[in-house]
Formats: sequence, C-alpha cells, structure tokens
Amino acid sequence: MSGAVDAGPDRGRWDAIVCGAGVAGLATARALDLAGLRVLLLEKQRVPVPIAKGEVLQPSSVRILREWGVMPLLLRRGAVPLGQLMIRDADGRRLMLFDYRTMPGEDRQLFSLDYPEILAALRESLGERVESWSGALVEGLVRDGGRVSGVRVARQGHERELTAPLVVAADGRSSKLRRDAGIGTSSAEYGHRLLSFDIDGVPAAAPEVTTYLTGEGLRLAYPLPGGRMRLYAQVRPDALRGTGPERQARLEDWCRDLLAGTPALRPLEERLRASFGSRQLLNLWRFTADVLAVPGLALVGEAAHCVHPMAAQGMNTAIADAEALAACLTGRGFTAGASTATATATATATASSTATAAVDRALEAYAAQRVDWVRHMDRMSHDATRMITQLSRSGQALGRRVLRRMDGNPRLRYQATYNMAGLGIRPFTALDRLHQLGLPDPRARRVPDWA
Repeated sequence: MSGAVDAGPDRGRWDAIVCGAGVAGLATARALDLAGLRVLLLEKQRVPVPIAKGEVLQPSSVRILREWGVMPLLLRRGAVPLGQLMIRDADGRRLMLFDYRTMPGEDRQLFSLDYPEILAALRESLGERVESWSGALVEGLVRDGGRVSGVRVARQGHERELTAPLVVAADGRSSKLRRDAGIGTSSAEYGHRLLSFDIDGVPAAAPEVTTYLTGEGLRLAYPLPGGRMRLYAQVRPDALRGTGPERQARLEDWCRDLLAGTPALRPLEERLRASFGSRQLLNLWRFTADVLAVPGLALVGEAAHCVHPMAAQGMNTAIADAEALAACLTGRGFTAGASTATATATATATASSTATAAVDRALEAYAAQRVDWVRHMDRMSHDATRMITQLSRSGQALGRRVLRRMDGNPRLRYQATYNMAGLGIRPFTALDRLHQLGLPDPRARRVPDWA
C-alpha cells in the first residue's frame, strides 16, 4: 500500500461516520438514518464472519427494533419467540423463573436468531441515506484542533481522510478508535471461558432460554431456527488444549463429563457429539469505558462496554445506545445536511461551527444519559454471572439459596425480570439482599406496577 493520503471530495458529504458493522454499528446507522442523517458505514470485513454471539433479543430491544421496522425482517428470517428464562439445576428442576409474559408493555417476549441473520436484517433495513463501504480498515482518528473530525481509512490500496461532524466508534471490544481517543477502560477477564456448540436436529423444547447450574458451572441453552439449539458450556481456561488426536480425545472426555454432570442434557448426547465441528471457544471480559463520548466521537456497543453473555445484555445494550444517540442528536438541534458546504467560505465556516456545536451538545447529553444505564447493566450481568459460574461448594450453595428465595418471592422475581428485560433501572436494595438470603419479606406478594 502506498503512503499517499487522498483527502477526497467528502467534506459535507456525510453527517456521521459509523466505524464497524456489527449490531452496534448497524443499529446506529439505522437510528441515524431514521433521524434523517446521512451516514457512512465502514466495515473492515468484506464478508461477515459467523460467530456465536448476540443471539437473544430482550424485550427492550424488541420494542426498539419494532419501532425501527426491523422486527418483520427478523421474523421473516425465522426468529424464535421465547417467553421465559429459566434457571434449573443439573437434573432440570426449577430454581428460578424469569417470566417475561408478566412484564408491562407490548413486548413481552425474547427472540433468538443467529447473529449473521440479525446483521442481515439490520442491513436490509438501512435506507438510501446510508452509504456502506466494506473492506475499509479504519486506521485512526482525524482531529481539527482537539476535536475529532473524521477518520483515516485504508481501502482498495489507498488511504483517505474522511470527515464528518460525528464519528461513531462501533469497532468492538478492542476498539482502535477508543484507544486513539485516549479513552481508558478498567478491563477484567473472567477466570473461565465458554465453549459454544450449534446442535442440529433437536426435538421441540420449551420456549425458553435455559440456564443449568451444575457442579462445573454454567450450561446455557436456547433454541434457534430450523430445529437447532445453541449450547454454551463453562470451561476452565486450560481446557481442551492440545492438537489433532489429543485435542479430540480431550473433547470426548469433556463431553462425557459434561453429560454425567448435567443429566438434563443427556438426551442430546448423540447430537452434541455430532456438533463438535461447530464449536467455538470464547474468552470473556468485563469493562466500561471511562467516558462514552468526547467532542466529535461517540462510543457504542462493545467499544463502550462489555459484559458476560450469561445475562444476554451486550447486544441489547448496544441497540439501546444507538437509539439514545439518535435521540440526543435530534434533541440538541443536529439535523441532516447541517455541515453541507455553502456558497461562501464564511457561510461554510459558520455552518460547520454550528453543526459541530450541536453534535458536541448531543454527545454530552448521550454520555450523561447512558452512563448510569451502562453501569447498571454491568453490575447486574456480573452479579448474575457470579451466582451461576462459581465452582466452590459454598458459593454454589449460596447461589442456589438466593435463587430459590427469589423464585418464591413474587416481588423480587418481578423486579429481577424487569431489570433483565432491560425495561428500566430497579436495583435491589440492601434490604432486598437480606430477603434474598432468607429474611422474611412482608411485601413479597406486592408485585410492583411499573407500566
């Protein structure tokens, strides 16, 4: 690649440049498109890479996607409706039920669908105001003074500087743009991994996401279109090492131990073994960026926050990021074409200054609005993860006790489901924590009305 940089005739061409075309980037492009903004969507991959992630949509996301006109596209692709999330013991006995059918509002279901199909539905929903470039490697930020004003992009053997009043970093957990902006994180890696399988030919099962609490930690299962099932299993970091026949032998041994320790999954033995070729081993991280925006730049999705997938909040929080960013932009006076060059240099400078001021007001509002929500989702996901993934006997006994107490307390069960569904921030109080441990709760039957 040559070192020449072609600035290109792009000033005033776009209102926003979105970097990354995962769910966060595509959702942001859709939200800004609906707000009437002209968007350039950049993606380094030419073809989406199939990966087991972000396959369960919470009611909060279903509401947003319905309002965006995306839900019919998801349903056309076979999205599976699910009414509940159930935590069970290794034999399949109920420990706690999150019943989404009891929630307020129109959207009272989860939906599961393969991640590439969710991406395809979002991409199909994009309007003519969204220009999409694949094979575009974003190499860093462009600044005007101290403000982010665009990005440097390598594409088709050339480098270019692209400018817009707003840049959106949707480039994932290891975000290059977040680092280039000097935004830090306090990252923590979980002490286990998840092994994922795509299992074919599964008999019809209950319409639920099922979490099995076992002596070896988490097993998470849910149906996918076409009679398939996604299975995640917690494994130690050093599990399944080796190559060739050695790794295959370890996988066979691991599968035998999995089924011995989770009797509820034994009917799947033959199909699970047949699915070994679909396995993916996932590292797990937790972090929230120190700030969610700086002048000219917004962080969305895993560029801004990362949670354990057990609570199914990562993709859903990203979709909510996109909705909030678009609402803040329109609410702070940023409109389509605000940066378009006009007839005179003075008018151009004035239009540009007005556009960037409106964007920066919106980014301040976005960061202030989202920070409490993102931290809430981080705490909730982490607390749920600790309860399910602990391997010590004492930790598992405590987790089961808390789950059973909550399941027997309609008020706490409703509150936990409301939070999990992404409908609002209703954290448990210190008194609630004591009720979870066994303190009698005189309000246990008083289910809140948070419609």
